[in-house]
Amino acid sequence: MPVAASAIYFLNLRGDVLINRLYRDDVGGNMVDAFRVHIMQTKELGTCPVRQIGGCSFFYMRISNVYIVIVVSSNANVACAFKFVVEAVTLFKSYFGGAFDEDAIRNNFVLIYELLDEIMDFGYPQNLSPEILKLYITQEGVRSPFSSKAADKPVPNATLQVTGAVGWRREGLVYKKNEVFLDIVESVNLLMSSKGSVLRCDVTGKILMKCFLSGMPDLKLGLNDKIGLEKESQLKSRPAKSGKTIELDDVTFHQCVNLTRFNSEKTVSFVPPDGEFELMKYRITEGVNLPFRVLPTIKELGRTRMEVNVKVKSVFGAKMFALGVVIKIPVPKQTAKTSFQVTSGRAKYSPSIDCLVWKIRKFPGQTEPTLSAEVELISTMTEKKSWTRPPIQMEFQVPMFTASGLRVRFLKVWEKSGYNTVEWVRYITKAGSYEIRC
Repeated sequence: MPVAASAIYFLNLRGDVLINRLYRDDVGGNMVDAFRVHIMQTKELGTCPVRQIGGCSFFYMRISNVYIVIVVSSNANVACAFKFVVEAVTLFKSYFGGAFDEDAIRNNFVLIYELLDEIMDFGYPQNLSPEILKLYITQEGVRSPFSSKAADKPVPNATLQVTGAVGWRREGLVYKKNEVFLDIVESVNLLMSSKGSVLRCDVTGKILMKCFLSGMPDLKLGLNDKIGLEKESQLKSRPAKSGKTIELDDVTFHQCVNLTRFNSEKTVSFVPPDGEFELMKYRITEGVNLPFRVLPTIKELGRTRMEVNVKVKSVFGAKMFALGVVIKIPVPKQTAKTSFQVTSGRAKYSPSIDCLVWKIRKFPGQTEPTLSAEVELISTMTEKKSWTRPPIQMEFQVPMFTASGLRVRFLKVWEKSGYNTVEWVRYITKAGSYEIRC
């Protein structure tokens, strides 16, 4: 169910109404008083962005020194409401020169009311694309004197943009060199036991693109996902090519992707926006290739000494390397003195986070550097609780490696003029929550 908003309010930090718009008659005009009394004056603004008072729900978000409050009287989609607020703020910023605060609202009352009538109809969100709205709401906002953003140029071919299906790209783009940059960025989330067994593991990834293409190109992206390869083999009446296939979970696409073609052919086809955008997001829970394995050994020798031995093995290929590797090994708060021996990188004791911090600037694949440390503790009579041993944490970035095994099989660009295109593909794996119990 969409938002179905009954009203929207713009308030300053004191609770004064700057602008409000009533879309339905199922709530009273004094509903903002309930928001002030039950939420603002009780200092509960930071606890939860969704509150129910009486028979109405309040969805609110603070942007700069302004609160945007949406009031609904039915069971509305909360995620859609907050998405509407974010897109609306982006739209206002494009008119106001990049600023959105109390002064910008006071200086642009007429323009904001006109935009509110266009972007929401009877409580239902409509088109919030700045490129399209600027085609027929041509009034310029009062720009902030501190804004350095240049004014947007008018977009040609208004009829095509308003009535056509491609609202995220304008016609007439021309580049001397047609290039497409594609980045697959993945974050590994891991919880591993001290013996090396995986307790929890998943990968969240996103495909980022940057397109500098002339005209109105049609792109087709092929990945080594299992469903896509099976569908391709059915269409071509022959077995799929051998190689690793993966199963993508929780896939979400940019609005430019042709979902009808994806459902029928399982190929990602799209007319890309100009410049940088996020094509898709996904998650993988099976068959994850861990870039590192950590084997810790921590011995408590009485109440005043500890021995720490940590071995980190890079599992990826020998020709690859990781950058910015940081291993944080927790130690007790009463640590007094430490001494280290490392086979690679540098280590130090950081008392602010109670950790031994081991940094390796460049970590080659198929290597096993080790850290050995002796930790001296202060013996205290008041300390009765045993040390809980928090997990070891890792930070890293591995270029040209994907923990999921996702690969780009092809990236085809078709445009009626038939120009040549240069495609660049890059893979990056980072640490999300990479923890090892010790």
